[in-house]
Amino acid sequence: MRNRMTSLFLSAMLVAPATMFVVGCDREVAHDETTVKRNDGTSAHQETTVKEKSDGTVVKETEKKVDNTPDNNKPR
Repeated sequence: MRNRMTSLFLSAMLVAPATMFVVGCDREVAHDETTVKRNDGTSAHQETTVKEKSDGTVVKETEKKVDNTPDNNKPR
């Protein structure tokens, strides 16, 4: 009984990391970054990523950051 449990445990330990390779990962199809800096020192950054999941579905993610802090270090 003990040999069987040990064998089962060792087999599970060997198979567990291999399942990560079978599941697969997302594949990045497109990536676009745009940064706009205005004259008053404010800026906007937009990042768009399109990924294809392992099951074939396509997901589009958009992230936008706006910095409304004016640039006070600008010479006058």
